[in-house]
Amino acid sequence: MSYGLIFILAIIIYFNRYFFLEPKVAIRLPKFIERMLSFSAPCLLSVICVPIIFFDGDAGLREISTNAYLYAAIFGCLLMFKVKNVLWNMVGSVTFFYLLLFLIIPNI
Repeated sequence: MSYGLIFILAIIIYFNRYFFLEPKVAIRLPKFIERMLSFSAPCLLSVICVPIIFFDGDAGLREISTNAYLYAAIFGCLLMFKVKNVLWNMVGSVTFFYLLLFLIIPNI
């Protein structure tokens, strides 16, 4: 994925969240649409992350038994329910990923 595409997606998310959810903007949307817009960032983040987790570039699908990305994503989801803090969830997930990548999976 190119940096240009990531930058464009970031602009779209920022525009949607700022322009439609900012209280100072005179445009009022129905509550249903405001609630849908609040899910735009997690949805786009999922679209960006899923190919990274499951695909290995031109080689195709990653092997499940040695897929550190998949195990770290599952660990991050489980940790999210327990910790409820974005910063600690990120630190824990990244630490778990690198432990898998450098210590456990190379030995398999």
